[in-house]
Amino acid sequence: MRLDEYMDLEAEGERAKRRRLAQEKSYDILDHLEQFQHRFEETVQGDSLFGSVSPSIFVGTSNYPNVSTGILSPVGHEDDAARFETSAGWYDEGVSIDDVFQRRTSLLNSNQTTKSVEVHDAWDGFLGVQREVAIADRPVSVEIGLDGTPDIDFDVTENDIATPTGPRARAQSADLAENPHVPRPVEKTLEDDDWNAEGAMNYLYRRGFDVYDINTILSAGALGQGRNRKLVPTRWSITAVDDTVGKFLRGGIQTNPSVNSVEIHREEFLGNAFWVILAPGDWEYELVELKAPGSVWNPDPDAGMWLAADREGFEGRTGYVEETAGAYHASRLGVLEHLEERGRQAKALVVRHVSDDYWGPVGVWQVRESIRNAFDGEHAEAETFAAAVRQVAEYLPVSLADLRRKSTMASGLQMNLADFS
Repeated sequence: MRLDEYMDLEAEGERAKRRRLAQEKSYDILDHLEQFQHRFEETVQGDSLFGSVSPSIFVGTSNYPNVSTGILSPVGHEDDAARFETSAGWYDEGVSIDDVFQRRTSLLNSNQTTKSVEVHDAWDGFLGVQREVAIADRPVSVEIGLDGTPDIDFDVTENDIATPTGPRARAQSADLAENPHVPRPVEKTLEDDDWNAEGAMNYLYRRGFDVYDINTILSAGALGQGRNRKLVPTRWSITAVDDTVGKFLRGGIQTNPSVNSVEIHREEFLGNAFWVILAPGDWEYELVELKAPGSVWNPDPDAGMWLAADREGFEGRTGYVEETAGAYHASRLGVLEHLEERGRQAKALVVRHVSDDYWGPVGVWQVRESIRNAFDGEHAEAETFAAAVRQVAEYLPVSLADLRRKSTMASGLQMNLADFS
């Protein structure tokens, strides 16, 4: 199937329609926060003790190692708590950016500031309850006592919008209202004080745990050798799990035969368009991001297109991912999962176009799920990797010459004068 035929087919698909409907802009988040405050005031009365159902936790990055660590509770939505936890299911629902912000800001972050991130034996008190919430396989009923009169932080700054976590309130205490159900594989990793964190992560992944579950467990300091178990800020744990599992999968595919032809896969979600080119050859990977002026990461409408790229060869990379950060590892994971399932390896170039419809960041989960789902259904083919890149470039807001200047993989292609016109 040629790329133009594939694009026509994709445009008519039901999933494409659903994704377009999920991309409507909305700026009602402040009104939503006001509604949340009314629900909270109705729920929390008198001694500021309230019962809720917690689906997850949050560990901040500021002032590390004296971090803020919290239990997240969807006040007023306890019967549907699981829906408020970030998961692959959000993609399947076709959530909009506004849906994500409303769910995130519906989670009250009842938090305390830790004096240390060392949590080897932290099974009592607030940190103990937080850990129990993290390792359970379903939302947990908790009772939380707030510190005096609730003074919820509703100051929405640019930093809050960048990583929306909802209103915050200082917690004095937390108690379990039920015995959480902990899966046996998680108990096994906790019982072995000599198991390093990387091995435990890969073990849980092989046992069917998705990266969303694993990064929450890691964040609560429940993985790794006993003496080294620490709270891990949520943002760091997400990237750590994607990277660790990705390296595990990469090692598994490197002896596999190559894909037989050049494939072009595409997905579009929440104002982001993703192109994945798989070509015959040994493993190689690059992510190129094109961030449109007026989008959340390039807000100046007159700034021009912002290009970023990071790559790795057959043996991986040793340096820090400088330009594409967590999106690099999330995207790589989706590609590697697909190749592992097929029993193949390939050269993989991923191009992400962030349009100005992406008005608020929802997190790297949308990158991970978009790449995972890009391989569903039909795909286009090209005779060569060079031809695939040229065809994809026709649908990008930059020239092939600009793409070649930024992309290491594309820069190895032969070009002609027409490419610069």
